[in-house]
Amino acid sequence: MASTSDIRKGLCIHYNHDIFKIIEFLHVKPGKGPAFVRTKLKSITTGKVIDNTFSAGHKIEDIRVETQAFQFLYQDQEGYHFMNTETYEQIQLQESVLDAPGLLKEGEVVKIQINTEDDSPLSVDMPQYVVLEVTATEPGLKGNTATNASKPATVETGAEVMVPLFINEGDIIRIDTEKGNYHERMKK
Repeated sequence: MASTSDIRKGLCIHYNHDIFKIIEFLHVKPGKGPAFVRTKLKSITTGKVIDNTFSAGHKIEDIRVETQAFQFLYQDQEGYHFMNTETYEQIQLQESVLDAPGLLKEGEVVKIQINTEDDSPLSVDMPQYVVLEVTATEPGLKGNTATNASKPATVETGAEVMVPLFINEGDIIRIDTEKGNYHERMKK
């Protein structure tokens, strides 16, 4: 058993007869009244995100997890297929388990949290940044240099990302997987 002081991003817990992953949390100590922890929980089984508030000192039932490196192989109508980089064992996951499936490129290595009780995969942790090539975008208009102006661009995985006006087709960009935002242009 853990308490609210052990809450951290990525922690998997039993809550309301389901398994949830904490995706955001905030410890709040108001000037009046007891402290509490405001959280956003994502259901591992359904992918639904809920908000919940735990009072300070509340006991939570955490799940023992083991993190293993897996390489993304391909995606088809059955799901997303991954291979363990050490044992070469392959697993298949549904899209609801993935945080940013649109940014997942074949060959990308991710960390998958596995429940040690029943060896079931709980969640996929993407690297903080992915490097992808821009395959389609409109050219920036001359004179359109308003502060923080951006345009949509499609990357090689098919995802659409808002990028600055100077990005062109064929450019290699780094994308923040947590927010799905453009981070920087890479040298070729």
